[in-house]
Amino acid sequence: MSPACSVSRMRHILILSAATIFAAAASAQFASSPNPSSSAAPSLTESSSLASQPLLDTATGNGEALPSAPAASGSGAGQAGGSQSHSLRQRLAFEAGGGFNGPTGDSSPDITWGGQFALGAGLNFSPHLAVLAEYQFLDDKLPGKLIAETGASGGYAHIWSATLDPVVDLFPKASNDLYVTGGGGFYRKVTSFTDPQLAQYCNYYYCGVVSQNVVVGHFSSNQGGWNVGAGYLHRMGGMYGESRMKLFGEVRYLDVMSPASAISPNGLGVAAVSSGTKLVPVTFGVRW
Repeated sequence: MSPACSVSRMRHILILSAATIFAAAASAQFASSPNPSSSAAPSLTESSSLASQPLLDTATGNGEALPSAPAASGSGAGQAGGSQSHSLRQRLAFEAGGGFNGPTGDSSPDITWGGQFALGAGLNFSPHLAVLAEYQFLDDKLPGKLIAETGASGGYAHIWSATLDPVVDLFPKASNDLYVTGGGGFYRKVTSFTDPQLAQYCNYYYCGVVSQNVVVGHFSSNQGGWNVGAGYLHRMGGMYGESRMKLFGEVRYLDVMSPASAISPNGLGVAAVSSGTKLVPVTFGVRW
C-alpha cells in the first residue's frame, strides 16, 4: 500500500470517528433535557380538572376524599332567622295599669266613682303607631237615690271590656312624650244591689255570726262602646340606655252604650236607669 493511500484512509477514519462522537453527544444531551411541554404550567382546563379531583388522605394513603367545608348558606339562614325573631320581639308591646274613674254629669244619677285596672298587648307597627288589645275592669259604686228606689241598702256596678285601641306616639325619640289613643269593642255591665244578712263565720279558734252584704238583685247588659284619650309617657333609660320600659299616665273619655231600663231586679222596687254610661277613667301604669 502506498503512503498516499494510507494517509487518505486515515483521514476518512478520523472524520468518521469525529462524526460518531458528535452524534452520540448530541443524543445524550437531548435525552437528559426536560420536556418543555411537560414542565410548562398547566392550562386553565388542566387546573380546573385538578382542582375538581378529590384530595388524597396523605396520612393513610387512601384515595378517600376529605370532608368538604360546611356551606356558608346555613349560617346565613340561621342569622336571618335569629334577626327576624329579634325583630318580632322588639315589635311586641305590653301594658299594665290601674287607677280611678268617675261619671260625667249625665251619668251621675246612675253610677258614681270607683277604681279600675287594665291589661294590654299588641304590636308596634312603627315608632309612631302601636295597636293594643286591651282588657279593662271597672268597679263603681251606685248613687244612693238609685239604691233607695229598689229598697236595697247598697249596690255597685261592674263593667268588663275587651277593646282594640291604636296608640299614636307624638314624640317617639323623646324621654318625655305625649300620645293620643282611642278605640272600641265589647262591654258588659252588671248592676247589683245588696242587703246585709247574717251568716256564720268560723276560724281556727271559734265560730260566730256576722253580718255581710249579699246580692239580692241585679240586672246586666251586653253592648258596644268606645273610648278616646291622651296621656303622658316617660321612657326609662336603664343602666346602659337599653330599657324599653315606659311609665305612663292617661285620661280617657269612655262611653258604654248600655240601654235604658226600668226593671224590678229579683222582686225589688223598680229601678229606672237612663241609656248610656259615660265615665272618665284616669290610669297610671307601665308599658314595655
